[in-house]
Amino acid sequence: MRRWLGTAGLALSAVVVMVAAGCSGDSAEREKQIHDEAAKAAAQAKPAVEEAGRAVKAAVEGAKEGWKNGKKETLDLNSASEEDLTGLPGIGKHEARRIIAGRPYHDQHELVSKKILSQAAYDMLKDDVRVK
Repeated sequence: MRRWLGTAGLALSAVVVMVAAGCSGDSAEREKQIHDEAAKAAAQAKPAVEEAGRAVKAAVEGAKEGWKNGKKETLDLNSASEEDLTGLPGIGKHEARRIIAGRPYHDQHELVSKKILSQAAYDMLKDDVRVK
């Protein structure tokens, strides 16, 4: 990536110098010279730009894979121990015992419908629990 920036900067500098140097003389000749030098600079920069594109693509794919694989394990409300449940956000021993006493669950939202947890408490842990 750093090499690409250096190459692109060099190409841009070359174009700027050509434009400044070409301010005198025949207009058509100056335009052709600018065109030719810009084409040459772009051709030189192309491999570095393509390499940087591949590196960015690989980084994005790696981030996607890491995000997908980084999902944490969820707890089954019907089999989790009191100790497991107290590890959830906002769940103490009292709430864990109420969750266990309310079994079996057919849907995780039953924590709210059975009035075991408030909606706010459920919202804090809904992504950490499941029902088998």
